Amino acid sequence: MAPHKQPAIQQQVSSDEFYKRTVARIQGIQGHLSQTPRGNRLKGKVCVITGVGSLKGIGRASAMLFAHEGAQHLYLLDYSEENLPNLKSTIERTYPDVKVAVLQADAADEQAISGVCKQAMQEEGRLDVFFANAGIATAATLDDTDVDTWNETMRINALSCFLAVKYASAAMKTPNASRGKDVSRGSIILTASIAGLNSGAGSVDYSASKAAVNSIAKTSAWQLQRSDVRVNSICPGLIETGMTVGTFDYARSRGTGAKIGQLNPMGRYGVAEEIAQAALFLASDDSSYVNGQNFAVDGGLTSSVPVVPGKFA
Repeated sequence: MAPHKQPAIQQQVSSDEFYKRTVARIQGIQGHLSQTPRGNRLKGKVCVITGVGSLKGIGRASAMLFAHEGAQHLYLLDYSEENLPNLKSTIERTYPDVKVAVLQADAADEQAISGVCKQAMQEEGRLDVFFANAGIATAATLDDTDVDTWNETMRINALSCFLAVKYASAAMKTPNASRGKDVSRGSIILTASIAGLNSGAGSVDYSASKAAVNSIAKTSAWQLQRSDVRVNSICPGLIETGMTVGTFDYARSRGTGAKIGQLNPMGRYGVAEEIAQAALFLASDDSSYVNGQNFAVDGGLTSSVPVVPGKFA
């Protein structure tokens, strides 16, 4: 009897139809807050988010989502002050019960990070969430990457996360029963990348900096053992943000926008709001037993080695 051959998985929809469906799905994701009732997953929590300046960025999307979920006070930092007033006014207009402070600061500046943690403790008596999201991306080849570029990438991407863990954890371990926090606890979230998990997703300096971020999350979780201060990193895949807009604009200008993100099993790219949802999960008590993890949010891209279409995929 001849062995049974498993037929190749048939494509259910045309590429054009799939792309239309993807665009509609993403539009729904980006506009979901206007259709979703307010939540309370961050009720009473005091939160810091860095890297909030991009209008299409993960930081801004997270700030809006954290406000939607009832955060008590948001401290929002970015190196550029250009879009900070707009973010502050947008949150205050949409969520008048949420206090917002915006600060123009370098997330890799020790005084700035220690200062915002101190400010939160002075004004609110507690710090519950620190989302260290600030970062840069480079695209130079190995031969074209100089020492200054390497050091600056490591400074902004990795040092900023170290400072966040160092100073936020100290604040989070400080109980204050008068402000409703009677024991040590908190959540620190670091933005890494799938480039910090595997090669092929970024330049040498960028990938090394994100691998460092992933290591900081794992190592810090043990350094902070029994404190109930959790540290995790998020590893986004291909996400449409201000950092990646050049790639998206170039593909669309060539008429190949439908191919963006086709290498992962979902067959599409992601948007900032989807990473914000991962950050919300890690910030909230829903993830109370999640610690020291590198959380890939990439449409499944890192779930497999390359496969032969029609055989195992």
